[in-house]
Amino acid sequence: MDFVRVVGAGLAGSEAAWQLAVRGINVQLYEMRPVKMTPAHHTPYFAELVCSNSLRSNSLENAVGVLKEEMRRLKSLIMDCADRCSVPAGGALAVDRAAFSYEVTRKIREHPRIEIVNEEVKELPDKGVVILATGPLTSDNLAHSLQRLTGESFLYFYDAAAPLVDGDSINYDRAFWASRYGKGDPDYLNCPMTQQEYEKFYEALIKAEVHKTHEFEQQKHFEGCMPVEVMAGRGHETLLFGPLKPVGLTDPRDNTRPYAVVQLRKDNAAGTLFNIVGFQTNLKWGEQRRVFRMIPGLEKADFVRYGVMHRNTFINSPVLLSSTTQLKKRPHLLVAGQISGVEGYVESAASGLVAGINADRIVRGLETLAPPRETALGSLLHYIANADPENFQPMNITFGLMPPWHEKVKDKKRKKLLIAQRALDVINQWKEDII
Repeated sequence: MDFVRVVGAGLAGSEAAWQLAVRGINVQLYEMRPVKMTPAHHTPYFAELVCSNSLRSNSLENAVGVLKEEMRRLKSLIMDCADRCSVPAGGALAVDRAAFSYEVTRKIREHPRIEIVNEEVKELPDKGVVILATGPLTSDNLAHSLQRLTGESFLYFYDAAAPLVDGDSINYDRAFWASRYGKGDPDYLNCPMTQQEYEKFYEALIKAEVHKTHEFEQQKHFEGCMPVEVMAGRGHETLLFGPLKPVGLTDPRDNTRPYAVVQLRKDNAAGTLFNIVGFQTNLKWGEQRRVFRMIPGLEKADFVRYGVMHRNTFINSPVLLSSTTQLKKRPHLLVAGQISGVEGYVESAASGLVAGINADRIVRGLETLAPPRETALGSLLHYIANADPENFQPMNITFGLMPPWHEKVKDKKRKKLLIAQRALDVINQWKEDII
């Protein structure tokens, strides 16, 4: 009986396994947790979200909003579970992390064509169709196996997660609910700072102690998940144009714009946990408690989880992969998720979706397909397969990766919506090709 091995039950692996199962293909889904845990994961559930609970914008004016809508039209498991486990977040799609991971796990476990195997895969299988979706924390044994196969050196960067705060420990008298520019519901809790408060916070932050990394490891930070202390080290005002940007926010207590603002976002549906937006960090835990309690409203904050930093591993995809997610050297091995060079939760799941579709086609003896370039999905996979291999870095989906509109349009919003609608029209057509 034909079956596909999927290694890793994160966002990409869970999505890939689901796409195969619903097409009638038997799947062996390998997940080493909880037998062997990673430095960043805390539960045995599939598709656990580590860095944030946000899947970013839902708007078609944002490329990730287009990507999510394409995935919905392709019957994505991850998008279905995310929509059903969402929590208020203005124009963004954020989820109750625990509920989301539990729901993905339940759906996977209940599907009769998916067999769960809880063990570490130390060597890449040399036979059959395999999807490697082990994520940025691929175990050393498996990473070395892949390195031996590809003959290419791995790249790596450091990715930092933000701390979580107990909602009951927040001083709400010093904060206010609002969304920037009054757009959408007031789903962000804003902690305003005066200039004097910001100066003290900034000095403490740049002088705080960080966890040491091995001397032989060169630190490379992904720009979209920059540790707050690294960002602060780039200049006194860098934070004021980043996570502490006050633009578009008015303090209702005196009707003025604060000098700086730290935003908190609900991390679960009950509103008992809050994520400090943009505060991914590698500070020592004691330093996080000391420095972040200088934020107005967080003077007595109880940190449910401190920020952590871990190594993310990804392959040199422009050399190794095709836009179908297949390894050029071994086309029956497909690579999906962050190890393939996509960045972000949505992008990881999206690559898993395509890997699942193409693994099914390989099993059935059909030609594999790359999503059309006009789509966000196709543009993302085209990027990782065709970027400059000498300077390859993980990438979120952006309109800059998608083909421009064929006519000149002055209104940027209208142009984005035209590109978005074109993408959705094309994905609808492509959906017919892959059934």
